[in-house]
Amino acid sequence: MRLTVKEITDKKAKGEKIVTLTAYDFSMAGLLDQAGVDILLVGDSLGMVCLGYDSTVPVTMRDMLHHTKAVSRAAKHSLVVADMPFGSFQRSPESAVRNAVRLLKEGGADAVKIEGGSERLGLVNSLRSADISVMGHLGLTPQKATELGGYKLQGKEPEAARRMVEDAKGLEKAGVFALVLECVPADLARRITETIKIPTIGIGAGSHCDGQVLVLYDFLGLQEAIRPRFVRVYAPVGEIIKKAVKNYRKDVQEGKYPSLAESFTLNKKQGVKGEKAKRGK
Repeated sequence: MRLTVKEITDKKAKGEKIVTLTAYDFSMAGLLDQAGVDILLVGDSLGMVCLGYDSTVPVTMRDMLHHTKAVSRAAKHSLVVADMPFGSFQRSPESAVRNAVRLLKEGGADAVKIEGGSERLGLVNSLRSADISVMGHLGLTPQKATELGGYKLQGKEPEAARRMVEDAKGLEKAGVFALVLECVPADLARRITETIKIPTIGIGAGSHCDGQVLVLYDFLGLQEAIRPRFVRVYAPVGEIIKKAVKNYRKDVQEGKYPSLAESFTLNKKQGVKGEKAKRGK
């Protein structure tokens, strides 16, 4: 049975760290789920790591539904949270609720995530009124990266830090169950974490948050074009894959794959299948 929102929020009071990773497809989501990840975030980062866009802005509701469905089919233990893509919640509270409902009802997500601070309080209220669980996101918000001056540390100046603390408190009051803090100074992340009762989940925000999240492709060394300095590559899968493919290419070019033994086994299996078919079995 999947973890519930309440079980996630209770982890803060218990002093248990929350483990979060992004997921975009059925097979990988299944592995992460079996490994005990608390939250699978179907991030709009899929636009950059799966679809080849330069930012998350082009990602559509169709994209998010497609990937959320795949992840949700695999999740047996992990809470599934889906990003609301750019344009899906800015037009009006009514359209935002409709899109969020689709992510839950059609996509199978347990909650949605939206970026932004005080300007999103009314939206959070609308979503909560529709019984939709919401995760917030402050600091570097990728959908507004250009407006923020690029993928840079946020909240460095005292006034910016003060506003972020106020935004965190406002989002908590509006009803978000957790808050992602992305690329903010560690001391600010600690201040926010100690100020609010809901869990904070950091990404490039130091070790004082109530949990951590990483983009799966960064975590596995699959994304080489952009790799933030705070990312720890736990398994260099990208290099392993490239090496394996080079070995495969070499074997095919030199006629070493399939080998005689492998060809014999394949032919034997096909032959048995053919015989069974002839006998009607």
